[in-house]
Amino acid sequence: THAELTAQAYKAVNVSLTLRNWLIGLHITEYEQQGLDRAQYGTALLKNLSISLKQLSVSNCNERELRRYRQFYQEYPQIRGALTPELTDRIPLPANSGGAPQIPAVSENTAKIDGKTLISRLSFTPISELLRLENPQQRAFYEVEAILGNWSIRELKRQIGSLYFERSGLSHNKQKLS
Repeated sequence: THAELTAQAYKAVNVSLTLRNWLIGLHITEYEQQGLDRAQYGTALLKNLSISLKQLSVSNCNERELRRYRQFYQEYPQIRGALTPELTDRIPLPANSGGAPQIPAVSENTAKIDGKTLISRLSFTPISELLRLENPQQRAFYEVEAILGNWSIRELKRQIGSLYFERSGLSHNKQKLS
């Protein structure tokens, strides 16, 4: 009982922190940058925001992490569907027609993984590892494989490092490879 409830508590914390990071990215993109790709040169937006968040005792909000949160919001718009009604009521979300990106058409797998499934099966650590991948198809491939295989972060890094995506594309027997 203790182990099961502890695991549930860890999972709830991971989901909450992942949503927090996505919402910080939303704030940066939609409200600080008004939907633009980048802030105006010289505004030191991320530096100032980092200082403000530290004063509020918000952890893990240095400039580098804020860039990652912004990218997280931009690359995973489907997470909007994972927000609880309480969050959606408290946080005015911009309309999809503005600066909010749509789910990329390049990757049909990304569109199949809804926001709730994504954040319940992958914490922010593996998601941040996936954000390093520039190819949307490659990212979608590893998302699906990590979820289906219940990969740890170590396993995800190993599979990316061993070029599993590329080997899978070249393999004649994909079932045996997996």
